[in-house]
Amino acid sequence: MSIVKHPEQRVGVFIDTQNLYHSAKNIYHARVNFGNVLKDSVAGRHLIRARAYVVTTESGEEKGFFEALEKIGIETRTKDLQIFFGGAKKADWDVGLAVDAITAAPSLDTVILFTGDGDFIPLVEYLKVHDGCQVEVVSFGKSTSGRLKEAADHFLDLDNDPRRYLLNYRGAGTRRGGARDVGVSADEDSIA
Repeated sequence: MSIVKHPEQRVGVFIDTQNLYHSAKNIYHARVNFGNVLKDSVAGRHLIRARAYVVTTESGEEKGFFEALEKIGIETRTKDLQIFFGGAKKADWDVGLAVDAITAAPSLDTVILFTGDGDFIPLVEYLKVHDGCQVEVVSFGKSTSGRLKEAADHFLDLDNDPRRYLLNYRGAGTRRGGARDVGVSADEDSIA
């Protein structure tokens, strides 16, 4: 579907950090270049807010990553990693991200969700119907729900240009640490 993008559009970006992190790690053994992903998804429009939903750990190793996100204009919402009896871990931001997107929607023309999680389909549908927002999804197509892609007004598939959207990408002809390694480069392994 063709969408309209013009400089006056008010855009809000909501980032399911865990989803993008694990997709990049599992598919490409690389890290997300959030700077390039943000720039290309906003596409010269008026960015009102960019918010990443992240998890803190006891070690605090993720602090550098959070600071790097903030340097490129992405604010972070943090939640402590929950560790249950028996070692199970949980860090789910789905409800928080959805509530923030719904709350911000009346002040936005476009909502951009950085996620491939099909659990966000009801959110996409709600934002389109109740708030009249254009809803765009940004993620790795190989790990994105087909129904989520269909529900969105536009889908930016990060698989189409992994050299641009990944750090430390080692595809054919790419060497580790090459000139393409720009953007948020703090160690994301601590956010897993």
